[in-house]
Amino acid sequence: MTRILLAALALIAMFLADLPPDLGGFSPVTAAWADDDDDDGGDDDDDDDDGPRRRRPVPVRRPQAVVPPPPFAPDEVIARGLSEADLQALQAAGFRELRRSPLSSGETLSRLRKPAAMPLVEARDMVRGLESVATADLNHYYRPGNGEECVGGVCPIRNMIDWPVNTAGCGTPPRIGMVDTGLNEGHDALAPARLRLYRLDRDQGDQPSDLLHGTSVAALLVGAADSRTPGLVPQAELIAVDAFYKAGNDERADAYALVEALDYLAAQDVAIINLSLAGPFNLALARQVKRLDEMGIVMVAAAGNGGPAAKPAYPAALPSVIAVTAVDRRGQIYRRANRGEHIDIAAPGVEVWTAASVRGARTRTGTSYAAPFVTAAIALLLQENPQMTPFQIRERLRFSARDLGQAGHDEVFGYGLLLPPNPCG
Repeated sequence: MTRILLAALALIAMFLADLPPDLGGFSPVTAAWADDDDDDGGDDDDDDDDGPRRRRPVPVRRPQAVVPPPPFAPDEVIARGLSEADLQALQAAGFRELRRSPLSSGETLSRLRKPAAMPLVEARDMVRGLESVATADLNHYYRPGNGEECVGGVCPIRNMIDWPVNTAGCGTPPRIGMVDTGLNEGHDALAPARLRLYRLDRDQGDQPSDLLHGTSVAALLVGAADSRTPGLVPQAELIAVDAFYKAGNDERADAYALVEALDYLAAQDVAIINLSLAGPFNLALARQVKRLDEMGIVMVAAAGNGGPAAKPAYPAALPSVIAVTAVDRRGQIYRRANRGEHIDIAAPGVEVWTAASVRGARTRTGTSYAAPFVTAAIALLLQENPQMTPFQIRERLRFSARDLGQAGHDEVFGYGLLLPPNPCG
């Protein structure tokens, strides 16, 4: 009889375990939440009497599902080089051209909306198959990679890599480009800077991007030397492109906008471009990055804050882009930094002191804030020797880095910790 009862109880337990949590099934996540409620100070109903203490039953709170932001526009394809005849054929099939932009290469970049009944991948492949189209892909989204907001005082973050006090040195500083969110040009740290901001056109109804990320990155690069947040290369000229917009709480730039932004910066004669942003692989973006590399423009990108198990983030994972990961002042890897064979170099990115969006300053954390250190180091190299090629710059960074982790190149730190040049030292 006992065996029969135990077997019946086991069957009931198995049945309950198979039920989804919202139907009464057992969930390890639900149990963890209940424990967390206890640890956070649930009332134990202690009235200072001498009787036995009773605990109120802790209500089980089920975690709200976290909906990840979409990786691409749900109904859009972007195409490079689409001819008028092929566009008309697509329109006859139900496509609609949302925007067309001329590129400096002489090609056009088209943003298309697919027919409602056509699957997105089928629509992309249809556009790719057209004779005039050089590249076509989904309109992927890229995000500024804010990392975590940190609190605390000024950290001696520059001392750990022996950043030179005087970066004016000799020679003319190169022009730096940056693709990011909007920024506060009137911030005390940026008001005297040699800074120009260009905003891409937005679709009607798109909300402007926030100013925090762009202001922080710009101040790290060219903040006034006598401000509370002096820049790494305050003598340099910075051309910033605001390619981002907000959709609810999601701040993002799509692949179409990034291609536009990079094309614009190439026409402004920049020598380096800082890309403190990350997202998925996109063929149109990869082609544009390759073109700028062939023009001799060095591109530096944040490795991403997806964590050690995350897939490679782009554009950092493209071969011609310098992928930057973040470490703290002890040389320990930032816990949320992406990893992989594509990681090139590590730089300070934990509790980095920089400008806040409106006024004042704060510390910020993420690979976004490590990338400007590498961009600024390249600016110093080019200030001393403007003829250096992207390949020579990569080799200089590689051989001058302080090895961290495993000997040689590894998936965590790349070639090691950035050590900047001493301009004309």
